[in-house]
Amino acid sequence: MNIRTAHRDELPTLQDLETAAGVLFRDIGMTDVADHPPPALEAFEEYRRDGRLWVSADEADRVTGFVLVELVDGAAHIEQVSVHPEHQGRGIGRELIAYVDQWAAGQGIPALTLSTFRSVPWNGPYYARLGFSEMAGDELTPGLVRIRTAETAFGLDPAERVFMRRAVAGQ
Repeated sequence: MNIRTAHRDELPTLQDLETAAGVLFRDIGMTDVADHPPPALEAFEEYRRDGRLWVSADEADRVTGFVLVELVDGAAHIEQVSVHPEHQGRGIGRELIAYVDQWAAGQGIPALTLSTFRSVPWNGPYYARLGFSEMAGDELTPGLVRIRTAETAFGLDPAERVFMRRAVAGQ
């Protein structure tokens, strides 16, 4: 597996990948999440242009997953990690997060943050196994509060959402 910056001509593939990955949410009854459209090409391009969109690729250089990162209050906030269902269970998500960790260390960023579903097995429990810890409400930075507000406005139940943080390796 190779992790690299996404190419502009791969952005439609990332949209398709995100849609395919959403099927898992449909399987557990979270149809609103499954039906949520992927980021617009312009949004993917902004992340790519700013050097905060990386993809995993197989031996033939076909995209198998991606990660989007925002800078939020001094932390690298993992906005989205998606792995195509045909490639899940192979550690690709873990490798993408490890790549972000290394990138953040090189930038002098002390922590990774993310928001996710508390009880979905491949969300909150998965990230806890990767060393992320749940943040209490009073630990949320202003930027994370804005993200929580946007998620709530989208229709996500804040009781089902959790914000998590882990220190960047070597920081």
